[in-house]
Amino acid sequence: MTIDAKYQPFDAADYIRDIDDVAALLEAALEDSADDPSALPAALGILARSGNMSELARRVGMSRDGLYRALSEEGNPTWATILKVTQALNLRLEVHPVA
Repeated sequence: MTIDAKYQPFDAADYIRDIDDVAALLEAALEDSADDPSALPAALGILARSGNMSELARRVGMSRDGLYRALSEEGNPTWATILKVTQALNLRLEVHPVA
């Protein structure tokens, strides 16, 4: 007996519910970024997809397609773009000394 199951592709953006989810995602991405420099832009892409991408692109000053490309796994956004996106998402990246 075979069962043909149809599944939707997993997208973490569908599971971002509140600021705690946002913080957990970004903390994990920053930890992973030492081994994977694309981790932070990819996490920002997830956050962007979890909301209104068109509105975010407008606040960042980019086209919607350009923002999708920049924050995709294949994207290579500039540091300026990363900062603009974090600011547009009402987030702030901080550096603290390790105790």
